[in-house]
Amino acid sequence: MPETSGSTGRTPETHVIDFRAAEQLLAARDPRGAVKLLDRVIATHPENTAARLLRARAFFAAAQLRPAELEFQVVLEREPDNAFAHFALARTYERQGRPDQAKRHFRLAAALDPKPEFLKAANFDS
Repeated sequence: MPETSGSTGRTPETHVIDFRAAEQLLAARDPRGAVKLLDRVIATHPENTAARLLRARAFFAAAQLRPAELEFQVVLEREPDNAFAHFALARTYERQGRPDQAKRHFRLAAALDPKPEFLKAANFDS
């Protein structure tokens, strides 16, 4: 009999399937569906930073900005050099009307990874 996670009857493979399905739902513009799947994955594997980053992106896409902000912050606590998480957190702050906090994270993202998109958002000239 396969090993399960707690009393849910879910196997580690089920969580991988849920994660991949959540990626597909987010790509198909169903961020709320993605969040539901990721909630189950993160409940069992709270240390899974990839699932947290995907859930943060889903919250952002669903315009749930406070949960997105909190989730991006968790990712950055674990991976302070994650340029994408800095960039996404900056976009979250920007949508919340918090430009000073956004600017800081745009600049951190660009410093960590000088992608054209990150550099443009960092606006180092101002």
